[in-house]
Amino acid sequence: MKSAIEIVEDKGKICREIMSDLSDWFSVPEVIDACAEAVETLPMFGCRVKEQVIGFVSLKQHPPSAMEILVIAARRSHHRGGVGKALLTAAEQAARKANCRLLTVKTLAPRDRDEPHYDATRAFYDDNGFIRAEVFPTLWHEDHPCLFLVKPL
Repeated sequence: MKSAIEIVEDKGKICREIMSDLSDWFSVPEVIDACAEAVETLPMFGCRVKEQVIGFVSLKQHPPSAMEILVIAARRSHHRGGVGKALLTAAEQAARKANCRLLTVKTLAPRDRDEPHYDATRAFYDDNGFIRAEVFPTLWHEDHPCLFLVKPL
């Protein structure tokens, strides 16, 4: 099983590089830039192969009892190889260490179109103990409804 380590340097660069390679999920340059800027000040954990970071998760605490997965991504060549599970494990450990009782994440809600990559994303969260809590139809944009998921810790 893969394991994740804390990343303290080049967080924005890592975020931008990996997200830019995942155009099925992250296609708006301004979103990638905003995430890359945000992760610079947030905790980040990553999985490495040799010296290359192959996936990362960045977390944002919402006191008193929730930790949000702000962004999680793995290089396309490492999808379905255990990286996501290792990153979730690191996120859960960080949340528990911070005395959080919930781990949360937002992703695109199902829409009336064929989006197998987002179907897989939602299934990943379902398979890892997240509960689909609420859909926010206009949080991001009316064409991009937000699915809010929670995992009790």
